[in-house]
Amino acid sequence: MKDFRSLNVWEKGHTITLSIYKLTQSFPKEEMYGLTSQIRRASTSIPTNIAEGCGRGSDADFARFLQMSFVPQMKQSICYFCALNWDTSLKKTILN
Repeated sequence: MKDFRSLNVWEKGHTITLSIYKLTQSFPKEEMYGLTSQIRRASTSIPTNIAEGCGRGSDADFARFLQMSFVPQMKQSICYFCALNWDTSLKKTILN
């Protein structure tokens, strides 16, 4: 079993998650259960999948969980794209 906290990729994923939570605090309240929730869940999935992969018994399982951590990144990108094109106040928040 690997210690996920020693991996740079996990550390970066964790840092992104903390940044996302801070960023989305300023999103409109009506987005709390929509876009905000979706972006937060996607960002949390990245380091979570990495940590879970470290707890698996084989390098193949670890590699599979690393690969699964890329899917939430794609979902996050789509959510940002929607926010940028949907609401000008969200656009200002994201770009600042």
